[in-house]
Amino acid sequence: MTTATEQQHLAGPLSAAVANLCERLQPQVSARTAAGFREVLRRLSAPLQVAVAGRIKSGKSTLVNALIGRRVAPTDVGECTRLVTRFQYGTVDRVELVFFDGRKQVLPFDVGGMIPKDLEVDFDQVSHLEAYLTNAVLRDLTVIDTPGLGSLDAASVKRTEQLLGAAKHRTEEDAAESDELDDTSRNAVAGAEAVLYVVTQGVRADDQQALAAFTAATASREAGPVNAFAVLNKADTITPESVTGSDGDVWKAACLLAKKQAATLKPRVADVIPVIGLLAESAESGGFTSADADALRALSHLDDGTWDTMLLSADIFTTWDCEVPAGTRARLLATLDLYGIRVAVDALKADPDLTAGALRRRLLDASGLAGVRGRLDAVFRVRADGIKAAAALASITALAHASGDPGERQRVHDAIEVLLAKPEAHQLRLLEALTLVTSGAVNMPEDLAEEVLRVGGSADIGTQLGMKGRPHKELSAYALERAGWWRSFASFGATPAQSRVAHVVHRSYFLIWQQLRSDGSS
Repeated sequence: MTTATEQQHLAGPLSAAVANLCERLQPQVSARTAAGFREVLRRLSAPLQVAVAGRIKSGKSTLVNALIGRRVAPTDVGECTRLVTRFQYGTVDRVELVFFDGRKQVLPFDVGGMIPKDLEVDFDQVSHLEAYLTNAVLRDLTVIDTPGLGSLDAASVKRTEQLLGAAKHRTEEDAAESDELDDTSRNAVAGAEAVLYVVTQGVRADDQQALAAFTAATASREAGPVNAFAVLNKADTITPESVTGSDGDVWKAACLLAKKQAATLKPRVADVIPVIGLLAESAESGGFTSADADALRALSHLDDGTWDTMLLSADIFTTWDCEVPAGTRARLLATLDLYGIRVAVDALKADPDLTAGALRRRLLDASGLAGVRGRLDAVFRVRADGIKAAAALASITALAHASGDPGERQRVHDAIEVLLAKPEAHQLRLLEALTLVTSGAVNMPEDLAEEVLRVGGSADIGTQLGMKGRPHKELSAYALERAGWWRSFASFGATPAQSRVAHVVHRSYFLIWQQLRSDGSS
């Protein structure tokens, strides 16, 4: 059974239940499958692993720095940007090169405190990087920065696949036990458990293909609204006139475009959130200084005609005759871009007494990072227990299937069914149903598929019911009504596969009704 110490590191009761299942089954399966179960147990006790993926030059590393709150991931093209880098919590800041043969080498930070972009080793022998940071954000979230999709060299593709699709990463304590795993078993237990996908203005066919194929959970479970959302990065580069209804406002245009992209990428992602990664990184990671604030304050004193002219282009901004040195303006451009500069100067014109700290907060607000973090919490952190437990169950199933032993496969299947039959495991049933529908394994009428996505795609009751902000009494009545409808559909109108999903949705509505009734009487 799972010890008290191990329980403290598990995401919640569902992960604990799956961990106990693994331990009970270990004596009943082959040595190879048992080794896979040990790897599943290690993954269950680790933080949720979120991969940041997207096309090359979409600003993934810049966004990673903003999320971590420290400029540590290299953003300029170099050898390190062609490697998968895992950012995780550590008591001492350090970076390790991990070689394909299992060797590790400590890598010093550069003078700016970043991972150096170039390596003084045989690059072809390097598997990936492990960055350990004393950062509170990483206590319950491991962030995996991946090379850009679309124009990777073959070696980078191989590294990405090996870490995210067939990872060999493990602690030294696990190494001896995990050496029994073969490639099939490694594929069954490896991979990020959730995906934050970065897009820019144009969602292309290969973005959708990448999301469809991305190993977003162990055992090759596909990305979906439970474990994936996207960000529209570089929102400040959108031309408002190109987006109908934007009224000439850049941020409004970004929000409208993100909504359109969400419709294109669903059901692969829960949502698309606009963000300005460069502005977020500079404001959150210490890149914006009091000297920058002073320079912006000086620019705010320019007359409106001069100022409007300088904002026409980056070249004009840096070369126009002005009391703020060209080098200082070039730095502002590199850290804030024209949009951030405009936001800051507008804020100073409106309130000349703004301090450097207050100005930094204004820039952070303008970046949209709070919205990304909010979705990170709503989609990933709140559901970490369910996401990890569901991924672990998929791994266990794949490991048993890979064993080739029908008896072993049946024992594992029966044990999982007993676990899923328990009322407290309903969330796992819901995640399974959602995966079946979004992957196309179970075909549902479009309106019913949308309802399954809504019920399973959020932890907020109002959103689940499609009635956010409505009175408590209306929510309760609607939940009970839909519970009855789905029960009837499961019994009389559905195919066997649809009926399986319908029973889960019925149970979800009934549990929502029970919760609303309990909240109303308390």
